[in-house]
Amino acid sequence: MATLPPSAVPRRVVVLVSGSGTNLQALLDAVAAEGPAAYGAEIVAVGADRDGIAGLERARAAGLPTFVCRVKDHASREEWDQALAEAISAYEPELVVSAGFMKIVGKEFLARFGGRFINTHPALLPSFPGAHGVRDALAHGVKVTGCTVHFVDDGVDTGPIIAQGAVDVVEEDSPEGEAALHQRIKDIERRLLVEVVGRLARRGYRIEGRKVLDP
Repeated sequence: MATLPPSAVPRRVVVLVSGSGTNLQALLDAVAAEGPAAYGAEIVAVGADRDGIAGLERARAAGLPTFVCRVKDHASREEWDQALAEAISAYEPELVVSAGFMKIVGKEFLARFGGRFINTHPALLPSFPGAHGVRDALAHGVKVTGCTVHFVDDGVDTGPIIAQGAVDVVEEDSPEGEAALHQRIKDIERRLLVEVVGRLARRGYRIEGRKVLDP
C-alpha cells in the first residue's frame, strides 16, 4: 500500500514532458496564481526525453531547472530507465507528474517512484488504453469519452485511477477528424490534472489495491 500523508508544506514535484507542455503550463499557472503554500505543491524541475521542445522552453521561462534524458544516449532501455530515475531523484520529489511524457518507464523507475507517478490519458480507462485512445474511442462508436488521471504501474495505462472527466461525442466528431474531440478532452484534462495534483499534495492519499483513498 502506497501512502502520502497530508502536509502543510508544499510538496516537491518534478514534471516530465515530451512536447508542447500545455499541461505543464497549466500546473505552472496554478502554482503562480495560488502560491505554492495554498496550492500545495511547487515544481522543482522539468525533465524531457528529447531536446528542442516547447515544454522545456516553458520551464526555462519560469526559471526552473531542466534536464533531458534521451533513450538513444543509452545502451539499453533499462539503462535509460535507471538514468531517468537518477536524474529525477536528484531533485528529491515527493510526486512526479507526466505532462504528456511519451515514454513507458521501467522497473528501476517504478521501484523509486511507484505510487507517486501521476499520468493522464485521453480516454475513460480501463477502456481504450494505449497511444490512440481518442481514435479508438471514436472508432468504437462511443457516445461519451473523456480523460483519466491515474497512477502509473508496470502496465500500459493500467494503474489505479485517481479522477476522470467525461466529454460528450457529437455527430461532427469522426475518426478522420478527431482533432476537435481531442482538443475538448485536453481542455478537461488540464483542469483535472491541476485539481488532482494540488489536492493530493495538500491532503495526501493512500492506495489500496485499485482504489485511491484519503489518507
